[in-house]
Amino acid sequence: MIGRSAGAVIALAAACLSIGALAQTSQPSPFTGGIAGQVVNASGIPQMGATVLLLDQVDRVVTRALTDESGAFLFPSVAPGVYSLKVTLASFLPAVKRNILVQPGMRSLLSVNLAGALSTIELVYSSSSPTPLMSDQWKWALRSALSTRPVLRLRPAIDLPSSPLPGEPGAPAFSDTRAIVRVSGGEEGRITPYGNEPDLGTAFALATSLYGANQLQLSGNVGYSAATGTPAAGFRTSYSRGAPGSEPNAHFNLTMRQLFLPARAGVGLITGQQGAAPSLRTMEAGFSNRRDLSDNLRLEYGFSIESVSFLNTLNYASPFGRLTYEIEEGESVDVAFSSGAPPPDLVPFEGPNASLQRDLAALSLFPRVSLRNGQAKVQRTTSFEIAYRRTFGSRMFTAAAYQEAVNNLAITMVAPDGAVPPSELLPDLLANSAVFNAGDYRAMGYMFSLTQSLLDELNITLAAGSGNALLPGGHTLDSDHPDGLRKMLHHGQRRWAALVANGRIPATGTRYTASYQWADRRALTAGHFYLTQSVRPDIGWNVYVRQPVPAMPGFRGRFEATVDLRNLLAQGYLPFVTLDGRRVLLLHSPRSIRGGVSFIF
Repeated sequence: MIGRSAGAVIALAAACLSIGALAQTSQPSPFTGGIAGQVVNASGIPQMGATVLLLDQVDRVVTRALTDESGAFLFPSVAPGVYSLKVTLASFLPAVKRNILVQPGMRSLLSVNLAGALSTIELVYSSSSPTPLMSDQWKWALRSALSTRPVLRLRPAIDLPSSPLPGEPGAPAFSDTRAIVRVSGGEEGRITPYGNEPDLGTAFALATSLYGANQLQLSGNVGYSAATGTPAAGFRTSYSRGAPGSEPNAHFNLTMRQLFLPARAGVGLITGQQGAAPSLRTMEAGFSNRRDLSDNLRLEYGFSIESVSFLNTLNYASPFGRLTYEIEEGESVDVAFSSGAPPPDLVPFEGPNASLQRDLAALSLFPRVSLRNGQAKVQRTTSFEIAYRRTFGSRMFTAAAYQEAVNNLAITMVAPDGAVPPSELLPDLLANSAVFNAGDYRAMGYMFSLTQSLLDELNITLAAGSGNALLPGGHTLDSDHPDGLRKMLHHGQRRWAALVANGRIPATGTRYTASYQWADRRALTAGHFYLTQSVRPDIGWNVYVRQPVPAMPGFRGRFEATVDLRNLLAQGYLPFVTLDGRRVLLLHSPRSIRGGVSFIF
C-alpha cells in the first residue's frame, strides 16, 4: 500500500516539476499569452505523442503540438482571446476544454488526464511570472487524494496549507474582477441594416466572479449624440450561473435604454408638443443557454422579451437557437433560427474581454424604429439558416443559405425639410438624417467564403453571395406621398463579393480588420445578420484598428486606442428627385468616422 502511495506521489511531483519548468521557460511577450500543460493517463503516467489542438471560437485549428517524453506541451505565443483545447491519443477518448482565456503576458497551465471512459482537462493556474513548484491547488490535491494519505501520515510534521475552494467557507465572494472604460467621439453614429449601433461617448463594463463560476457584469453607455446634441443612456446587467470549477452556461440579462430624439420639424405635430424632444425607451429581459447534447452535438438557445415605448408601447418576444453537429474534427453543420431582433448572444467575440465586449455591443444595438401613418413601427426579422463548415490545414471553407421575412424595413433617408410628410419620417437618433419605413418583404440568399491563414498573424477571406436588394423603378418621384416611393421600390436578388483581411502586427501588437464589399451600385443591397457565420462584411470600404498603448509604470491595466471607419467611399446611396426638383437619398449604412481610447484592467 505504501509503495503504491509513494508511486502516486512521485508521479504527481513529476507533473508539478514539468509544469513548473514550462512556466519558467519561454515567457510570453507583453502582447501575447501562452498555454502549457502535461498529458497523463489515469495512473499519472506521462503520455508521449499525444496530439494537442488549439481551436478558436469557431472551432478552427489555430495551431497544434505533440507532447514530449514527459507528456508536456507548450504554445508559447498565442494571441489574446478565448480558445478551446482538444487532446487525442490512440486507445483513449478525446479530451476537450472550452473557454480557455488567454491574456497578454499571462500563461495558462493545464493538466490533461486521459482515461478509457472519461478524459478531463483542468486549469491548474494562470501566471505572468515563474511560480513556485507547489501551488495551493496542488497542495490541496495532495492532502485530499486517498492514495497519498498514508504517505502524509508518515510525516505528521509536514503542513500543506490550502486556500478555500470556490463556494467553501472563507472563500472570497468576489474574484477575477476586470473592467473596460472607453471614451470615444467622431462624425455620425454607426448605422447598419441590423440596427443603430451608437457609441454615445462614454462606455464602461465591469465583470466579477461570484463564488467561482458565477459571473456578474454591469455595463453602461452614456453621453450625447454628436449629431443632434440630445442626451442618451443605456444600462445592462448580466448574470451567468454555473457550478464551481465549470464554465457558466445559463445567461440572464436586463437592458434598459433611453434616448431623446431631436425636436425637428414635424415631430411636434405627431407628439402634440411643439418644441418637445420625444423620448424612445426600451426595456429587454433575456435568457440564453448552451448544452452539449452529446460529444459532437451542441445546442445554443434563448429568448428575449422586449418593450419599446415611443408614441405607443410595443411588446415583443424574440426566440433564437442554433444547433451545431460536428461531423468530425474540423467539419460541422449548423442550423439556426431567430425571430425579432438580432441575437448578440450568437455573435462570436474574440479577445481576453470577449464577454465585456459582447455586453457593450448588445447594449448599443438599438432597435430600428420608424413611422408609418403616424404610428411607431419596429423592424423585426424571422430567419431560418443552415451552414456547412470545413477546416483543412490553414484553410477554412464555409457555405450558408437562409430564408427570411422582414417586417417594417427601416432604411436611412436624407431629405430636405418638407419633402416627406412628418407622419412618415422619423428623425434619426444619432445622425443628421431620418428613418423611412420601406414596408415588408421575404427573401432567400446564400454565401460562400474561403479563409486562408498566413504566418499565424494574417487571415484573408474571400466571400461571395446573393441576397435581397431594393431596386428602383425610376429615380423621379411621381407623387409627394410616401406610398409612391414604396411602390417604386421593388425587391429582387443581387449578387455581391467581399474581401476581408484581419490580423496582428507582432512588433506593435496592432490588431486590424479591413474589408471591401462590391455590390450593384444601382440597387440598395440589404445585409443579412448571419447566425452561423463570423464574416459579416458591410457595404463599401471599412477599416477597424486596435492599437495597444504603453501603460505608465506601476499602473495596473492597459490602454488601447481604436479607430472605426465605415463606408469610407459613401457607397450604396440610392438617389431620387421629387416633383419640385429636390434630391432625396436612401441608404442602409451611412459613412461614419469614429475613434476612441479604452482603459482595460
